[in-house]
Amino acid sequence: MKLMELKYVLAVYKAKHYARAAEAMNVSQPTLSVAIKKLENELNVVIFERGSGEITTTPIGQRIVDQAQRVIEACDDIYDTATRGQDPLVGPLRLGIIYTVAPYILPKLISRLREVAPQIPLVLYEEFTTQLFDRLKTNEIDCAIMAITQKIDEPQLEYIPLYKEDFVLALNNNHPWSNKKLISIKEVQRETMLLLGAGHCLRDQIIKSLPEVYLNNPKERALRSFEGSSLHTILHMVSAGLGITLVPKSVVHEGKDLNNIKFVDIEETSACREVGVVYRKTFPRTKAIEALVKAIKTSFIGGVEFLSKSKYS
Repeated sequence: MKLMELKYVLAVYKAKHYARAAEAMNVSQPTLSVAIKKLENELNVVIFERGSGEITTTPIGQRIVDQAQRVIEACDDIYDTATRGQDPLVGPLRLGIIYTVAPYILPKLISRLREVAPQIPLVLYEEFTTQLFDRLKTNEIDCAIMAITQKIDEPQLEYIPLYKEDFVLALNNNHPWSNKKLISIKEVQRETMLLLGAGHCLRDQIIKSLPEVYLNNPKERALRSFEGSSLHTILHMVSAGLGITLVPKSVVHEGKDLNNIKFVDIEETSACREVGVVYRKTFPRTKAIEALVKAIKTSFIGGVEFLSKSKYS
């Protein structure tokens, strides 16, 4: 059994397709197929069911995939320890970050990190929360900055809270509420609400902040909701008078660059989100994580309250 054979198995498991897996591993499909077949013969098992459609894993194959993942992670940790362990503050840090946080903290974070730990360049992965969790568990990234809505039920992962930020209402300057300083969420029930598309955790957090609106009247609410692909798109729609939306307070400074938008505070204190850093407990460069956290907490990020303890601890 060879380590590369296990990597080929994981590649097929992720891609669900031999050709795509071979492309991802930068080898020919016959090379990959022969290696996996050799491993199956050696173990006297069938790992993948081969059909005309998508590749599926047999029950014993799934157990082998899970064990292979742990072996690869352990090997990666050995390399990390050998190449970076002597000085954890030297070497790239693979950082994942969600779409609705990245534009508003990365410029300040990168600048501050160069001062705090100049020998830690960031390799960035901007993705959805679920994708970042997957990348963490498969050792494709070292840590991730994401919004947390509940205690992380993953024994191999560690969480450090960074900050809490309230949601504010964004509306057109000509909206009847534009002169208000404070508004209740209950007042927005009859308004056209602009939301991010499915997959964005901010969308789910906003819906959770509007239980009277979305949970009690989902069909009626859907008729008055429109979706956008990014917060920038949503804010341009608000600027054009197409509806209103809730945004995190860190977005307000960015949103002020857009014309015709007014931000109004929300009366309910529950309309907020918590943002933190998630990493694997086995990650050997904890000093690098500490440097990242320090860089964030000593950066000026408008509209946030830095945390020493999480509400989800």
